[in-house]
Amino acid sequence: MNIPKSLGTVADQVDALFAAHKVRLTLGGEPTYVPIDPVGAEWHVTALGPTKLRYGYALAETLVAQSLPNAVAIYSTGKYYPGEVNPRWAINLLWNRDGSPLVPSLAKSLDPGAAPTAKSAELFCRNLLRRLRLGAGWMRGADPLDEDHFVRVLPLDYEGAHFTTQDWQIGDAIELLRAEGPAGLRLPLASLPASANRRALAVEIRDGQLHLFLPPLLQAPMLELIEHATEALRHAGLKPAVLAGYIPADDAGVWMKMAIAADPGVLEINLPPCNTWREYAAWMDLLEQASAPAGLRSFKQITPEDQIGTGGGNHLLFGGPTLDSNPLFTRPSWVTSILRYWQRHPALAYLFTGQYVGSSSQAPRPDEGATAPYDLEMAYLFLEQLPPGDHRYLISETLRHLHTDTSGNTHRSETSFDKFWNVNFDGGSRGLIEFRALESLPHARWMSAIALLWHTLAAWLLAHPFHKPLVDHGDKLHDFYFLPTCLWDDFEKILRDLKKGGFQLPAAIYREIFEWRFPVMLEHTDGDASLTIRRAHEGWPLLCETPLEGGSTSRFVDTSIERLELIGNRQFAEQSRIQVHGRSLPLQRFPGNRFGVGLRYRRTALYPSLHPGIPPQMPLLLTITRDGGDTLYRLDQDRRHFKRCPKGTPQPPAGAPCKKLHRGLVTYDLRLQ
Repeated sequence: MNIPKSLGTVADQVDALFAAHKVRLTLGGEPTYVPIDPVGAEWHVTALGPTKLRYGYALAETLVAQSLPNAVAIYSTGKYYPGEVNPRWAINLLWNRDGSPLVPSLAKSLDPGAAPTAKSAELFCRNLLRRLRLGAGWMRGADPLDEDHFVRVLPLDYEGAHFTTQDWQIGDAIELLRAEGPAGLRLPLASLPASANRRALAVEIRDGQLHLFLPPLLQAPMLELIEHATEALRHAGLKPAVLAGYIPADDAGVWMKMAIAADPGVLEINLPPCNTWREYAAWMDLLEQASAPAGLRSFKQITPEDQIGTGGGNHLLFGGPTLDSNPLFTRPSWVTSILRYWQRHPALAYLFTGQYVGSSSQAPRPDEGATAPYDLEMAYLFLEQLPPGDHRYLISETLRHLHTDTSGNTHRSETSFDKFWNVNFDGGSRGLIEFRALESLPHARWMSAIALLWHTLAAWLLAHPFHKPLVDHGDKLHDFYFLPTCLWDDFEKILRDLKKGGFQLPAAIYREIFEWRFPVMLEHTDGDASLTIRRAHEGWPLLCETPLEGGSTSRFVDTSIERLELIGNRQFAEQSRIQVHGRSLPLQRFPGNRFGVGLRYRRTALYPSLHPGIPPQMPLLLTITRDGGDTLYRLDQDRRHFKRCPKGTPQPPAGAPCKKLHRGLVTYDLRLQ
């Protein structure tokens, strides 16, 4: 990857500062990808669907072909959520840190091999029994969904230094459950005799390939089983099998792992923990190179003129190389410095996130959730006064109940602690702080630049503890800071803080992201007067539970309202007037000697939504008056840019001035009459 010199310089400074403080902070990432043409619920709202696994394997195969020649793909079950019929899945790419093949047999030049038939699959099963030194044990799997489905099941465990099998005492056949997924997940284990060891190797032919589902084993036996299976496949003249099953812990400390996981609307990539930002940037570059050949990308093209992120996020995680060396456990004051600084700067929550922000979003700020600022301040003060020592449990128990959404969900928070030391949650004791208010973007270099900003702030706050009290932003949070110009002003303060600390991050690359995130919808110039209109943030509210077909309920988000920012220079403010639908819209003083205003309006009226009696206010008609002359612009329902109307187009009739709920706001609401 060709890293810009300015970013590389800052990255080296960050590494040097961490080294000086004897801190090893890892950087994790969870970028998300969607197909070029994301059709179907699986690419919008649901985690599973008919094409997602195929795209997952396509990405895995491209990564292996381009960058990870000795990696092995293993399908495994992922998270299971209430309300979802099946557990989610993940394709795990495993490889040795030293670059050597996972098992010796994989180092040999592989014959392409033949597609499996029932006869050649039986030969493989016999070959594998001989290699495992087992006399018998295979049972036929009877699939009630497909009587011609070839399935063989071998009860299999590892004791001492040998593989062992067991007679389950159910005859020579076992009937699979009526469920989707690999045969190894469809075994009726609950109905086996109490004395049965519920571990088994399952072999099946599916989609013209041989699939092996590995039983739960420790690392060394699992590798030995893969070695035997690879040799047995070779001697049966078969091409490599698709591997699935349970992945053990890396007891030997020799593996690297990346996961491609099914998540609602997207494929989520769980990167290996990175010891430096350069490692992270290299991974993002590799993913960008592999995504296009796999038919994927890190954004959605809604219309020819309108791009958005994937909708699945691009979360970043701070952690440690190991639990014993995690630097966050022994530095609670560093943790609170990060949290305090993030709370005082809304740009870190709103500038790099997706369209869905605010209290009911997937990543609400702590002061947007159910927590009072009083309790946040008390918690941070308590942690800052702790004596030296390992305080992982106290940090977790103090913060994870406060960093939640309005319903108390610990995962849906701008800074989530559900993976820090949450002993009541599977996988919740990994020492990780997850930053969720980040969206996948069209370019890897943009996403890497954001990760460097996060990494740099962590280093600066380590060297310069930040203990200023929290700020009660009040209405300003969802008014002033929902407007692009105001967010950029806050972001420039962050860059100035870092510059004072010796870190010169280039503003230009972040400005590129800003321009993409808040696109210009109108650029009006008249002599030395200019007005710019951008799309702004809008906090879409969560609606009440709505009954659905089948007896279940769902909660929708009201996306009918949008917000614009109108920003002009001094000449425009002094010489021009604005009307929307014939209603005057006055500009107010903004940062940087500019004059601006926010405008909310109703774009759609889909069911269900708030205020059903207020009709959509489209097309939006904007009149700019200067020296007695009028210029009329129109924003249509299906467009993202204002178009200038021909001269002579009838003007909207004059109406009452635009209104806002109270004087302290900078945003007017066209719905208020």
